[in-house]
This record gives sequence, C-alpha cells and structure tokens, in this order.
Amino acid sequence: MELTVLGCWAPYPRAGGACSGYLVREDGVNVLLEAGNGVLSNLLKFVDFRCLDAVIISHLHHDHYLDLYSLRQAMEAASRTGAAASPLKLFLPSSPAAVFKELAGYEKAFQAFEIENLPEEKTGKSRVRRLELGGLIFSFAPAKHSLPGFCISVEGSRRLVYSGDTAKTEELVALAGGADLFLCEASGFDRDRDYLKEFHLTARQAGEAACEAGVRRLLLTHFWPEYDPAGLCAEAAGSFGGRVETVREGETYLV
Repeated sequence: MELTVLGCWAPYPRAGGACSGYLVREDGVNVLLEAGNGVLSNLLKFVDFRCLDAVIISHLHHDHYLDLYSLRQAMEAASRTGAAASPLKLFLPSSPAAVFKELAGYEKAFQAFEIENLPEEKTGKSRVRRLELGGLIFSFAPAKHSLPGFCISVEGSRRLVYSGDTAKTEELVALAGGADLFLCEASGFDRDRDYLKEFHLTARQAGEAACEAGVRRLLLTHFWPEYDPAGLCAEAAGSFGGRVETVREGETYLV
C-alpha cells in the first residue's frame, strides 16, 4: 500500500502548498482521501483523475473538500466527451446538510454516499462504519470535532489509519490500534492546548494517542502554515517514543 501526500496545511496552505489531500493506492485501486484547496493539481502529478475509484472526505470543512468543485468540473467535462464512463463515487458526511446536498446534486460528476449510512459493525468496544473498495477495507469511527466527521482506517496488505480532524478519543485510539502507519494531525504545540481542545490534537497528544494505540510508525500532518513542522515532530517524539516523521508534500510513503 502506498500513501502519497498531496497537501498537508490547515486551514490555509503555505505558498506553493495545498491543504489536506492524500492518495491511497494498492493493486490498481486509487482512492483520494480529502480534497482540500490545491489538491487536484497535485493529484494530477501522480494519477489521472479519471483513474480514481473513489473520493472520501472525513468532514466538511473547506480545507478538506474545496477542490471537489474543481474535480466536479473535470468530471463533468470528461462525462460530456465520453472520457469518463460513470460518475465518481464520493463518500462524505451528511452534515452540514446544505453542503452535502449541493455536492450530491452534481450527479454528472459524483455518485454521493453518506458515510453514516454505510453498514455498521462492532469491533471490540467500538462501532464503525465499513466500506470495501476493490481490495481495500475502510472503517470509519466518529471524530470529536466542531463538525461531524470521521477517523478512517484503510486495510489492505497493510493497515493505515488517518485521524482526520479530532480531539483525542477512545474511538481514535481503538481504531489506530496496531496500525502499520498512523497519519495523524498535529495542529499545534503544547502552548495551543487550550485553544485546540475539543476539536484538534496537539503534536504531543498525537504522540500520546500513537503510543497508547501501539502503532508501528507515526506520520504527522495538518500543520498550521506559520509553524515549523520539525518543532511539532520533536514534541510528538517526546510522548510517542517510536518512529515519528512529518509529511512532505509530493512524497510517497510505503505503508
């Protein structure tokens, strides 16, 4: 399984950068996870948008979905010319309802599905929503954020877990348990704890969650563009004790 970082900044990008976006690939299956500002341009460096099997959005904040509007234009044009045989599958939360309704209304571009309506199953003490795409199994656990959202596990030959935007929760730790790679937000330093509480993880909290979950490798993302990611990495390393890296846009990581 490969993870390619298309964007990592929030809530706006650095010069030349992009907000949240990740390409997950294995055995010919291509899934775009998040579509923040600037992500489509970076996606096209690695794969044609017509080769995507699905797009998954963790929650409906602008820095995670705005490039769906650009992707809509691309898909509709491909539909008119016959270059795309069918709409692109789009999985996203149903709230805010107005945003979901608008995106789902672009029926020539997208076939939209509410994550909340996916089949539910119990794993340990938690309940998750489940989706299979090709040979990949996606599991969705509720996030703790200012909008409804999800933490996401991707299981194929290896297992990748993505925090999305969330405060630390038992559901996140359970979902990440034993993951080969934990792609986790690190939205601030210890000094930002009070500001971020209930909505986001600090770098140190990301390390704590990774430690409790027993993940093999921690990869930090979702950086405030004014901050030095190396400093965030140092704080996460202090609480994790294992291998910690910060993502680099355009880099592909083997899970």
